[in-house]
Amino acid sequence: MTDNAPLVEIAALDVAYGNRWSRNHVLRGIDLKIGQGEIIGLIGETGSGKTTLARSILGLTPVVSGTIAVDGQSVAGLRGRRRRQFRRSGAVQYVFQDPLQSLDPDLTVRASLVQSLRIRGVRDAAKLEDAATTAIARVGLSENLLDRLPGRLSGGQRQRVVIARALITEPKLLICDEPVSALDASNRILMLDLFSRLRSELGIGQLFISHDLGSVAGISDRILVLSEGRLVEDGPTERVLREPEHPYTQRLIGSAPRLAAAR
Repeated sequence: MTDNAPLVEIAALDVAYGNRWSRNHVLRGIDLKIGQGEIIGLIGETGSGKTTLARSILGLTPVVSGTIAVDGQSVAGLRGRRRRQFRRSGAVQYVFQDPLQSLDPDLTVRASLVQSLRIRGVRDAAKLEDAATTAIARVGLSENLLDRLPGRLSGGQRQRVVIARALITEPKLLICDEPVSALDASNRILMLDLFSRLRSELGIGQLFISHDLGSVAGISDRILVLSEGRLVEDGPTERVLREPEHPYTQRLIGSAPRLAAAR
């Protein structure tokens, strides 16, 4: 694909659970694009469809209609072996909210980091070790932590390990599901700075999923707002914060005192 082509392109996306006789529509008529190296904040209350949209991009959720292309590849209809191949390509990686639940408590940091490479068939010990040390350094952690189990790490360290594990496949897009909500204020700031550096140094695009507008407004290029399964706002962060068009977005900003004051 060309450098100026969208990394993710979604058109007229509908997603529903159930069957043809009883369907619960979660997403309706979603149109959006994510550019190469772009940071997007996806905001919406619980149940608005944020996680379903993320799962659709990963090819994990069947769609009723519409198209999804990731790095030029259609993923909306992937099944079986083709879906596994897409997931193992590592082009898109998911960073979960709770790192303690997403890390195997019985695997060292080193083993967790290289697990995805082993699944892809990498067996050379030197290559695996080099990949692990490079990934841990990129998130600002010491190599001394590679032999530790997750239970011996702080919350901020565990979240960085999860990010390092995502980086090891050299992804083009990180989908981050509430990546800072479980952290204290100081670690939250450090983590947001890390995500910003990953874009500037590695050119990785990022989709931040959150119910908190303030947590991603500072680093996002654009803000997307989901409400009841529909994309009700999509625009540059500064414009959305200063001149929100949809009443739901206006209420979100009004409920965040610092954002309302800045506006």
